[in-house]
Amino acid sequence: MSRRRADSQSSLGPDDEVMPYSDDETDDELDQSMDEGERPAAAPIPEAQSSESGWRVKANDRAFIHLPEFQRRVVLCIKKSKYSGNAIRTYKYNALTFLPLNLYEQFKRAANLYFLALLILQIIPEISTLPWYTTLVPLVLVLGITAIKDLVDDLARHRMDKEINNRRCEVLQDGRFHESRWRYIQVGDVVRLKKNDFIPADLLLLSSSNPNSLCYVETAELDGETNLKFKMGLKVTDERLQEESQLAGFDAMIVCEEPNNRLDKFTGTMHWRNDRFPLDLDNMLLRGCKIRNTDYCHGLVIYAGFDTKIMRNGGKTRFKRTKIDQLMNYMVYTIFVVLILVCAGLAIGHTYWYEDIGSKAWYLFDGKDQSASYRGFLSFWGYIIVLNTMVPISLYVSVEVIRLGQSKFINWDLQMYYQEKDTPAKARTTTLNEQLGQIEYIFSDKTGTLTQNIMAFKKCTISGRTYGDPTSAEGVSLDRGRAVDFSKFHYADKNFQFFDHYLITCIQSRKDKDILEFFKLLSLCHTVMVEEKEGELIYQAASPDEGALVTAARNFGFVFLARTQDTITISEMGTEATYEMLALLDFNSDRKRMSIILRFPDGRIRLYCKGADTVIYERLSPHTRHKETTQESLDIFANETLRTLCLCYKDISHAEFEAWSRKHKEASVALGNREEALDNVYELIEKDMLLIGATAIEDKLQDGVPETIAKLAKADIKIWVLTGDKKETAENIGYSCELLTDDMQIHYGEDVNEKLTIRQANRRNNPVTKTKKTKEPFFTGTDKHALVITGSWLNEILYEKKKKRRRLRLRRLGKRPPSSNPQDNQPQDDYEKEMRQEDFVDMACECNAVICCRVTPKQKANVVSLVKKYKKAVTLSIGDGANDVNMIKTADIGVGISGQEGMQAVMSSDYAFAQFRYLQRLLLVHGRWSYIRMCKFLRYFFYKNFAFTLVHFWYSFFSGYSSQVAYEDWFITLYNVCYSSLPVLLVGLLDQDVSDKLSLKFPKLYLPGQQGALFNYKNFFISLFHGIFTSLIIFFIPYGAFLQTMGQDGEAPSDYQSFAVVTASSLIITVNLQISLDTSYWTFVNCFAVLGSIAIYFGIMFDIHSAGIHVLFPSAFTFTGVASNALRQPYLWLTIILTVGISLLPVICIQFLFKTIWPSVGDKVQRNRRKYEAEEEEEEKKKPTPFQRGRRSRRSAYAFSHSRGYADLIASGRSFRQRPQARRQPQASIREAPQAENI
Repeated sequence: MSRRRADSQSSLGPDDEVMPYSDDETDDELDQSMDEGERPAAAPIPEAQSSESGWRVKANDRAFIHLPEFQRRVVLCIKKSKYSGNAIRTYKYNALTFLPLNLYEQFKRAANLYFLALLILQIIPEISTLPWYTTLVPLVLVLGITAIKDLVDDLARHRMDKEINNRRCEVLQDGRFHESRWRYIQVGDVVRLKKNDFIPADLLLLSSSNPNSLCYVETAELDGETNLKFKMGLKVTDERLQEESQLAGFDAMIVCEEPNNRLDKFTGTMHWRNDRFPLDLDNMLLRGCKIRNTDYCHGLVIYAGFDTKIMRNGGKTRFKRTKIDQLMNYMVYTIFVVLILVCAGLAIGHTYWYEDIGSKAWYLFDGKDQSASYRGFLSFWGYIIVLNTMVPISLYVSVEVIRLGQSKFINWDLQMYYQEKDTPAKARTTTLNEQLGQIEYIFSDKTGTLTQNIMAFKKCTISGRTYGDPTSAEGVSLDRGRAVDFSKFHYADKNFQFFDHYLITCIQSRKDKDILEFFKLLSLCHTVMVEEKEGELIYQAASPDEGALVTAARNFGFVFLARTQDTITISEMGTEATYEMLALLDFNSDRKRMSIILRFPDGRIRLYCKGADTVIYERLSPHTRHKETTQESLDIFANETLRTLCLCYKDISHAEFEAWSRKHKEASVALGNREEALDNVYELIEKDMLLIGATAIEDKLQDGVPETIAKLAKADIKIWVLTGDKKETAENIGYSCELLTDDMQIHYGEDVNEKLTIRQANRRNNPVTKTKKTKEPFFTGTDKHALVITGSWLNEILYEKKKKRRRLRLRRLGKRPPSSNPQDNQPQDDYEKEMRQEDFVDMACECNAVICCRVTPKQKANVVSLVKKYKKAVTLSIGDGANDVNMIKTADIGVGISGQEGMQAVMSSDYAFAQFRYLQRLLLVHGRWSYIRMCKFLRYFFYKNFAFTLVHFWYSFFSGYSSQVAYEDWFITLYNVCYSSLPVLLVGLLDQDVSDKLSLKFPKLYLPGQQGALFNYKNFFISLFHGIFTSLIIFFIPYGAFLQTMGQDGEAPSDYQSFAVVTASSLIITVNLQISLDTSYWTFVNCFAVLGSIAIYFGIMFDIHSAGIHVLFPSAFTFTGVASNALRQPYLWLTIILTVGISLLPVICIQFLFKTIWPSVGDKVQRNRRKYEAEEEEEEKKKPTPFQRGRRSRRSAYAFSHSRGYADLIASGRSFRQRPQARRQPQASIREAPQAENI
């Protein structure tokens, strides 16, 4: 079945292959820089020139950056240099600021501030109805526990900062290199770095041990890619700055752009010895990268510390709060409003009561000459104190304890532990766990997150025959085969696996010339560079793809050994041969192919070419053979989501080459449009080629990625892939991980732009549609849709394209007025721009899958922000490199993939683990459990506090609204601390409705979290009315029982203190049994907590009511002997039992009806839990079937390099020493740089 693509009009849109800058200018930025743009086009001025007064660096001159012109005012008259030091600081507190800052942050919480005000009120004798310690003890406990948690978190940040700042490197001081810590490095210093050193700041590369100051760096910290990239120093610095004394005399002035977050751009000028030299990104070593394959190098510090690109690219650290946190705060405000209204009503009641009754009762005379209104005013504040437990102070500390425990469970989960890398899962925050159960959108990076960034040669087709499936040495197909033993080949890679023994037989027989030519082409046609170290060959590929192809040729007996500026040496089945390289026609995104022209040892001239099938087939000779069979093989490879590459060759006569060579030389020195001229010359020679075959490479997915995506999709979680990779590569991976399927209709940038433009035109032409609340869908019918869009199209669609600079500049100069043409595709105002963005988000959210490719770090964050803004959805971002940091910080939850890639993403994340597949367990198990536990905890917590507090309200009707409390003071103090806290804490920590296996088996169980169904205002008011009902029962049944009652001993038990004991005992038993009814997962600890809380209550009550403690503290303990006297009456025990029974019976009935008549998905799974668990055990016993790729017929446009290769480097000879030494015979092992542990 062929993949469908939505029809679209052809448009001259942006280039899909070009990645826009990571810091595209906004309107405001363009306004600031408009003066630069108004210069005449005829006299262009370098960008650095326009910044002469901006960022300037003087080499070997530390005093320069402290000149007055570079000082900026920080506070009042205190000034500081605008040049940042190299020390970084991510911690929040130090020894002096911890206490004041932490208290300030904690008192920004409304509840804490409220209880501080309450404490102050309780100190005032006239209105205090409760002792001050009833508020102080819980407040100090809350502040103390939160402060300790914050301190522990900050100490971890201190340790990390200290470790990084105290790394060492050599700095040039006083004419000599001295070892120094990173924190002491300053802008303008010259530093020396050695192999495997991390780069401490953004440096201008001056010289290195390699020829022409070439320096190889690994950028895993920046982009998660482990393939090496090269940087190169200027020719002048390479020749003049090799020795220590030369570096000490280096006094150049560097003028460059201000610090920014553009990882893909740098522009500057070096002024030295009365000359100027242009600088670009190829001359820069960025902080966070690692020196590889270079013994040493020297660099000049341009940006340090927080001015470096990696730190600037991190985005702002945002304080993240969960939806439940926000809802909880609103509910606390609601409770506070209710509290004010209730207290005001009771105060008014006291005013009228005192006028009618209180002032006339002689026994209530207190000797104070106070009016009824004033007494009502005092009563208001008295009730504020009495009913303060409606706003629960212990709620926040209990929530913190539960979150801490849930974070520990994530850390301890062995099923999220990656044994190969010894990497456990890590919850790096304790405040977002329940949000994991509400995720609606996941934004994922590709390289290193979905894939391993490891390419493997899987199959090939040569002369119409396909090789790679399990086959015997005789050519018989096998169902299952063993891997080929490559040990007979001298340079074989031990990790290379291939199952076709027949191909090995053909190579060894040397009968099929096409097969030999195929692997000879792979060993010759590439830009891989090789270096010999200690008898070992090390490959340095511009991309993992090329490394995989050269490695494959090596295993089949064609080993790339060495190259010079104009020769390539290989070993052909043990025989060494050297070929003269006449021309190297490098890959670029337009050509989608590369070629090499070689002179063979026998004098023949041959062109070898490899490239995407779409461009190779157009350039084949009409006489080429096996076109159809190769096409069929390509379709099969594409169905298996393998990345295909066609190989072909062409013999060239000497006369033809000489004629072409002259044209090539002319194009090489063209002053204008040189690249276009070269491409045209390349076209002349790359035609009438003969097809040899094609390769198929697998970009290995991480284990379990397709299954994880499928399971998350069943949980109604939408996954968007945001990657900097090429469109074809990203689309391929989309099919590999089953994010894209054959039955999806795919829409590209031009399609999306067309639909959005039509919607915008309709809105302009029909203003009525602006006021419509309901929107028409972009796609009708039941078809599945997917969106594949590039960064350039994203800018075009969202009006963030760089053409905006030219448009605004023309308007500023008055050459074109602002467009008012309703047919114009540009926004007329901010409202239109917002509507366009909202339309794009609506369209994308209608799709089953979205892939954004060639996007910058800033664009990744912008996409996340748009979904958060217009969908109000809970988002999660997951990535592994520094280019994902902004996205990770922008999302509600950020997840970092830890492993062989960099740690920047992990350091900025909220959760970290080693494999993408662990995401399903994090969300569907830990996230869902955390959400259910937190919701259950909050519902119950509000309930028990309402039930406890509102007894005072009912009691006020019988106490003249006098702010008299219904309980003993110590009971009020200890109720939330000792008597009712432990059972609900354990439910918040341990409860689970179904097991982890069933949570994964039934992803639909995740839906209530996305809908916020378990905790919302409806649940809150249910808890409120449940608490009101319970408080009514707890007050009025004992009240009725105490009326006109006589005890067994002839004494009336209906005194106030006995009543307080009975209501308190009924309350404790009721709330503890209520949490038992809400507990789904019973353990010994839960049972012990419920029974223990009741036992602790009675134990403490009998102690507090004892005569001994009354003798020691007569004013604090006034209920002497009440408990023992009251509770010896069977009548009162029957009252307690009746109260508890009537309180719980309606709850039991309602739960029974709901589980029987209106069961939820969770109830149904619970009911059949044993059956499902048995099925799960049976499935585990069965051997899992290997993942079978789907059958798709589509082109896999292969991109064998993410960027331009090393061709310029090779052809110029800059990578080779002036007098190369004779090459020693290499030893038996060859390594590729990306796979090496210690290069």
